[in-house]
Amino acid sequence: VQLQASGGGLVQAGGSLRLSCAASGRTFRSYAMGWFRQAPGKEREFVAAISWSVGSTYYADSVKGRFTISRDNAENTVYLQMNSLKPEDTRVYYCAARVGGVGSRAPEEYDYWGQGTQVTVSS
Repeated sequence: VQLQASGGGLVQAGGSLRLSCAASGRTFRSYAMGWFRQAPGKEREFVAAISWSVGSTYYADSVKGRFTISRDNAENTVYLQMNSLKPEDTRVYYCAARVGGVGSRAPEEYDYWGQGTQVTVSS
């Protein structure tokens, strides 16, 4: 599976961005998908995940109520809609795929990673 993340950019505080992660492969619908983010010199942190069945989503407390993860299995794409952005959301955002279909908050449980997209929120 190859993952290609896009949609990052510079936005003012309070603004919105939508990240996309396009996946190759015909078995996309069987993977759980996650978004993580990382600041320079810091560990990668969980943002959101969605299980293959689309009924189950998981969010970090820091983004709950502001970010929404969704997936389109027909388009092999997972999205992260980010609203009410804050300067502390400034990170490189990565998408990841996990074999087995159940979302996880642990980055070590993911099998494939995209290249990352920079999100910068100005105050």
